[in-house]
This record gives sequence, C-alpha cells and structure tokens, in this order.
Amino acid sequence: MMEKEKAPLYEALVAHSRLRAHPFHVPGHKQRAAWREESAPDYYGSLLALDVTELSDTDDLHHPEGPIAEAQELAADCYGAEETRFLVGGSTAGNLAMVIGLCQPGEVVILQRNVHKSIIHGLMLAGVRAVLLPPDIDALSGLATVPGEVLLQATLERYGEAKAVILSSPNYYGMSTDLKPLAELVHRYGVPVLIDEAHGPHFGFHPHFPASALQSGADLVVQSTHKMLSAMTMGAMLHIQGNLIPRPSIRQALTMVQSSSPSFPIMASLDLARRQLHTQGEQAFQSALESISLATKGLNETSIGALGYGEYASKGISYDPLKLVLFDKTGRLSGFELRDELIRRKCVAEMADARYAVMAFGTGSTSEDGELLRSALADIDSHMPSPIQPIAPERQMMPTPTPTNAHRQTNNVPEPVSFGRQTYPSQAVSLDSSVGLTAAEWVTPYPPGIPVLYPGEKITENIVQELKHWKHERAQIQGAQDPELQTILIQKK
Repeated sequence: MMEKEKAPLYEALVAHSRLRAHPFHVPGHKQRAAWREESAPDYYGSLLALDVTELSDTDDLHHPEGPIAEAQELAADCYGAEETRFLVGGSTAGNLAMVIGLCQPGEVVILQRNVHKSIIHGLMLAGVRAVLLPPDIDALSGLATVPGEVLLQATLERYGEAKAVILSSPNYYGMSTDLKPLAELVHRYGVPVLIDEAHGPHFGFHPHFPASALQSGADLVVQSTHKMLSAMTMGAMLHIQGNLIPRPSIRQALTMVQSSSPSFPIMASLDLARRQLHTQGEQAFQSALESISLATKGLNETSIGALGYGEYASKGISYDPLKLVLFDKTGRLSGFELRDELIRRKCVAEMADARYAVMAFGTGSTSEDGELLRSALADIDSHMPSPIQPIAPERQMMPTPTPTNAHRQTNNVPEPVSFGRQTYPSQAVSLDSSVGLTAAEWVTPYPPGIPVLYPGEKITENIVQELKHWKHERAQIQGAQDPELQTILIQKK
C-alpha cells in the first residue's frame, strides 16, 4: 500500500535545506544567498531554498532512483497509470516526447487538424507523414471537438500501418466527447491512442467531471498539472499504460526534450499537487465548484450567456465544470471586449476570442472569486444599452463551415502531409493562382482555430473557396504572412 499522504520529493528538498550545508555546487545563488542584499528574496526566498541540483539526496529526473522515483510512482497510483513521468517543460515536452518516441522518419500518424503546435513540432522533428483529420464542429458553439468515429475508422482502414492516433481533448473551452469508443476502435487495429489532455488534469476525480483519457483507454496521456490543479507553471505529467507503447523509447525521448537541469521547485510542486489530489479526492474541488456556482447565480437573467448552461448546452458534449465560457447573448460585445470589461472590474480571463471569454477555475479558486465575478457580470449587464432583444441561441454563435468546406463536410480520407525540418524557398502568389501548388505556411481562421492549410499541403480549389469564405466572414487569419489573404506563400522547389 502506497503512502499517499507523503510528498517524497518535496520532503527531501525541505530536509536538504534544513541541513544548512555549504553548497559547493550549482545553482550560483547558493540557496538564495546571492540575493541577500536585494528585495527579491521577499518573494523568492523560500522557493530558492528548494532550488537545488541533482544530489545524492535529491535524485535525478533522468535516472530516478530516490525521491523523484517515489514521487512518480505515487502519481501513477493517483491517476491509475502504469507509469508516470514528471515534465518540467509543460505539456509541450510530453507532446514532443510522445511523437519522437513512437515514430521514425517516413512513418504515418493519424491526428486531428487542430492539435497544439507542440505536436506539429514533434511531427517535424520526427519527419513523419501525417493524415490530418478534420474535427467535428459543435453546431451550437461553432467550436471544434475531435474527429468522428466514421472518418476515423475509414482512415484506419486505409492506413492500418499508422504508428499512432493523436487526439486533443478537452479543447481550450473545456468541451470534450466520449473518448472510450474511439479508443476501442483504434485498438482493434492494434494502434496506440495518444491524448493531449493538457486542459483536463482533473478529469475523473469528481462525479461532475468527464472521465479522464486514461479511464477511457488511452495509452499515452499528457496533462498540464499546472492548469487546473496546484502545480507551478510548466509542471505537467506524462502517463503510460498498456502494451502498445515502447516505454524505453519514450523515456529516451524525454531525455532529449527535457532540460538536463530540471527545476526542482516545479517537480516538488507536482509532488504536492498530486498529494492534494490523492488525499482529498473530490473534496479538492469543492471550493472551485462553489466559486463557479456563485459566479453563475442569476446569470440567465442577464445578457451574458455561458456555454454548457441551459439552452446553451449541446447534446453529446461534455463540459468542464471548471471552465466558464462567457459570451454576450445580444451580440454587442465580442469576446475580446467582454474580456476587457471584466479586466476593468479586476476579473482576468484565461483567454478570449472573437466570440467568447474563457474563465478558468481551479483548486485555488475561492467563494470571494465567484462573488467578484458575479458582481462584475451583473455590472457589465447593467451598463448595456437596453432594451435589446437577445438573439436566438442557434444564431448567436460564430459562422459554421459552408458546404464548400475543404476538410470538414465529408468522410473522405485525406492524403498524408509530409513533415520535416527542411525548408524550401517560398514566394507569394495570389489566392486564385495557388491551386495545385504546395503551401509554405500555416493558415488558420480563428475561430474555430482549425488550420485550413499546413506547410507541405497541396492547395485545392476547395481550400481556396474555404479561405475566401472565412475572409468574407471576417475571421481572424493566423499564421499567414498576409492576414488579408490577398496572397499566400507557396513552396518554390
């Protein structure tokens, strides 16, 4: 039986600090002594006392045998994984390691188009061929989830040699779908399932939360422990289970993408965040859930709406209770403007786009936070011109793809796109004259934030028509050197 009340790495660092030994080793601040004449230790002093290096009593992340090994074993027990590895470079490090550790140059992977850029960077480093699947679009919100089961099966039938299927769930807005049937489908083909679950480190730990990717059968799962839990920024975990993963290759990849001088304060915060979750269970989220309940009290009586609440909840979509995705039901305020109004009232959002402002709650959220947000939303509503009739829910969201959509309106299996580190000379050509040529840049309309083009992808007439559609809808174009899309960069080979 593991002692879940322990935090072995944190305790080892505290014990080492209390030795008051003279440090003839890095780092050069010598357990904060270098800053004794500065004001910074008022903030950093206690933290710097734990900022040490790999010593006989502190262990080595890249060859763990002591407190780091024990802390990772406890994390695996907490999450129900067979093996867990600490990440000090955020989920980015885990995503890179997943791809590099599984794939050789020229091999095929299947993934959704709207993955995090760190996964794309992993594809480039590995030199793989990627089959980019369009995700399903939630009709009510206009936001992307994961690819549908029919398309995924058709792709596996065509590319049964794929080394992995990579999905991202939940999305930035806290929306997810049931991953279990997708994992079961992929496993029937003997292919491992890799999930970027950066925004769901709390999933599965409360009856109100969606099931975690591990509980749904994924083989490799990356989570940002710092996002909704209590770890420091950049603290994340990689979980492994099943016999489809070459674990030595994953461990080797982690040594390649993680610093040889990992932050001990970050690792200790992972240990403490795990202990809190391990010992408190669902009670760890009681304050956060009470906070969001206070924040949404009376919200339906205002001009501000929230995804997942009442008539703004889609069937078949699971919503993260710790994400509050706000929007102006009357269409007067953009998500950016709503965010700015909230900032003026001392409520700082996680992110915003043209339609939504996303508020993230976590284990540190308090009832005071909830009351302040409720008051801020009520005040914003009171300063709106009135009376204005709210727009019907189905007309409030961002434009959804047109029938000419190049990627999302069909179950046709896409051709693979080759990724690599090589670069090609490029030139700008008009959008209309780009048909049949090879793209040299990313082009991503936002929202919904799904790349229409990747570098190395062949430009078709359908793609050009879709880009014109998003331009007409005044979507924000990210990645393109010409955001007005008068021209587009193509490869000159």
